[in-house]
Amino acid sequence: MRLAACLSAVSLVLAAPGAAQETEGTSVTAPTSPPQAEKRDHSYTHHGITISDPYHWLKDQSYPTIDDEDILDYVKAENAWYEARMAPQKELVDTLFGEMKARIKEDDSTVPQKDGDWLYWSEFEEGAQYRKHYRKPVSGGDAVLILDENELAQGLEYFRLGAASVSKNGRYLAYSTDSNGSERYTARIKDLQTGELLPDELTNLRGGLTWVADDTALVYGPSTEEWRSLEAKLHVLGTPVESDVTLYEETDQSFGVGAGLSAQDDWLIIATGDNETSEVRLVRADDPTGEQILVRPRQKGVEYSVDVRTDETGTNLFVWTNDDHINFRLAKASIEAPGEWETVIAGSDEFYLTGFDLFQDFFVTEGRLDGLDQIQLRTYDAPLQARAISFPEASYNAGLSNNPEYAVTKLRLDYESMITPDSVYDYDVASGGLELLKQQEIPSGYDASLYTTERLSVQSRDGTMIPVSVVYRKDRKDGAMPLHLYAYGAYGYAMPPGFSTTRLSLIDRGFAYAIAHIRGGDDLGRRWYLQGKMFERANTFNDFVDVGRGLIEKGYTAEGKITASGGSAGGELMGAIVNQDPEQYGAVVAHVPFVDVLNTMLDESLPLTPGEWQEWGNPITDKAAFAYILSYSPYDQVKAQDYPPMLVTAGLNDPRVTYWEPAKWVAKLREVKTDDNELLLKTNMGAGHGGKSGRWNSVYEVAEEYAFILWQLGMTE
Repeated sequence: MRLAACLSAVSLVLAAPGAAQETEGTSVTAPTSPPQAEKRDHSYTHHGITISDPYHWLKDQSYPTIDDEDILDYVKAENAWYEARMAPQKELVDTLFGEMKARIKEDDSTVPQKDGDWLYWSEFEEGAQYRKHYRKPVSGGDAVLILDENELAQGLEYFRLGAASVSKNGRYLAYSTDSNGSERYTARIKDLQTGELLPDELTNLRGGLTWVADDTALVYGPSTEEWRSLEAKLHVLGTPVESDVTLYEETDQSFGVGAGLSAQDDWLIIATGDNETSEVRLVRADDPTGEQILVRPRQKGVEYSVDVRTDETGTNLFVWTNDDHINFRLAKASIEAPGEWETVIAGSDEFYLTGFDLFQDFFVTEGRLDGLDQIQLRTYDAPLQARAISFPEASYNAGLSNNPEYAVTKLRLDYESMITPDSVYDYDVASGGLELLKQQEIPSGYDASLYTTERLSVQSRDGTMIPVSVVYRKDRKDGAMPLHLYAYGAYGYAMPPGFSTTRLSLIDRGFAYAIAHIRGGDDLGRRWYLQGKMFERANTFNDFVDVGRGLIEKGYTAEGKITASGGSAGGELMGAIVNQDPEQYGAVVAHVPFVDVLNTMLDESLPLTPGEWQEWGNPITDKAAFAYILSYSPYDQVKAQDYPPMLVTAGLNDPRVTYWEPAKWVAKLREVKTDDNELLLKTNMGAGHGGKSGRWNSVYEVAEEYAFILWQLGMTE
């Protein structure tokens, strides 16, 4: 799914407009005007409607190979224009980067967590881009380095660690890596006793790595050529990959397959589904090729997930499902009759049940009440008597953290708010006490008393009240000051009111920072999500625009002082709101924006398209879906009007939002828009959906984004 990720970039050597830039011994003159993409005749017809698309040629027909020189020349020309225009802001970028870096503890580490006979944690060394992963015996002993991401990333332009899984006996570490941003991972297995890599190598993977068969085999998900996960396969250590057994294969191209273990590690759970329908199978983890149990056959619109618990009374399934209530219920069934679900916790109009976790003596339910996170402990013999974990602030983000063991007396939690840095707690189950283990350290200093956060509601045009979380300095002057507005609004992903150190570089310059909890996310429950998808997608865009207008009316800012950003499906949001109400915004940043919605949903050869029809509609078969998507697709709705200054980013290897979507959008904007405002496109040539890798590279790109915003608002001093 087109989920926004943290974007990053390496520090660029920027040249001033018109100046010569030295590159590998040659002198390259920086451009003095933006590139203009060639228009080439192309059109297509569906349902009797003909669409002209003169920038269709920017999609390389050999994709995922991208070797068309005309396309690469255009993308490079846009990058050169970006560098030329940003060159005068280099000092500001560096200043912002320095501020942001100073707020990050360089030699930081996670809180160790027990898993079996070992304590596991990870560390950053001073100056390092990537983590080192360690463990040591619970019984005492020295720390042992088990994986060094910096070593794995050496010599690579891009590196990302994917799955990492230690075998139950503690001997083997299976891990996967991506070296170009395409999200096609390669898995290796390390013998932690000898430090040697086994010869086994699994290529072209998506998803996790799950140990089964007494740590002699791994379950994994290979990717198809179209970047789809349609299988769960079994690899036995020391055997040829060609002999790997397919445990389950999905025939519906819109579904994806994943696998994992039950809470007691005794059942392999194989799940398949799309954005609205699920189906789960169970098989013994010690006999993964044995007979599978189908929990319940798929039924369109019914989602469910399963965990398994065995005790003295037998083996029972716990099932989280929306089969009889939109906000989900928790049910129970026997292993002998897995499809006969008996309600444990009924669905509620007020409480949105988002998930559950099983432990030996209790289980935990998580959810949201009035949009705020709830964590509740329940016993198996009295599941309706919930003990809630309470938190001190009126608006926050809280949830279970890493809890790998089944028999526990303490729960690891994460907590933060817009003014409280990320905090790691242990919750003592017996006493109900919270022990703070670590709070995010800000070396350059941070005084929470200087800031205030609010949660307010703004009315959308259809009368719906939209929650908004806002943070700003208490000494902020007045409503004429700028405000940055952020949202995502898709796939049922809530946007929590969390903490950000980079955000302080705007807030300390007088900005308010607001998160709009718009429809399309599930911030206020499942219905909130459904009211922003398919034929109600426009609610998402309208909510964002109306929140901005409402914040102006409430005196938080003024027209033209709002800046906005969003990524992926949130980038689609940016494209829609600048088409609808461009005057509101002083600057807009769209990261890897999903803006060519109609063309992408018409192309079922693309990696994600079949699985996305449940989110956006299928314009191939449904004329109404075609017309509705056409009515809001940002690329198709570009028109002759003034647009605000915009920075657009892309990743050449991005499999989620392909590079040509932002490229086509920017090309069309350059042709059609009637203003002289800045329009910049920056494509990461060796990265994908998440931009370039490495923690400092990521921070540097945020500095570039904020420098662009400050530049456009005349706040560079």
